[in-house]
Amino acid sequence: MREEMICNGCGRKLKRSNNSDILLEDVFMAEKAWGYFSKKDMTRHRFILCEECYDKLIAGFAVPPDEEEVTEL
Repeated sequence: MREEMICNGCGRKLKRSNNSDILLEDVFMAEKAWGYFSKKDMTRHRFILCEECYDKLIAGFAVPPDEEEVTEL
């Protein structure tokens, strides 16, 4: 884990508990290892979005993401 966790969308430093790696807010984490037939062959991209930036991202989708309620995390 990075020293600081920063939202890749807005650049805001994410809230953590004192002297801990425990986040005090939830985030969306994405990771993609690009394979053949892309312009990014053999590279890995990772990013973190705060909830506000995630909401802005999906608001621009032509087809919204699938959503279902979960009872346990």
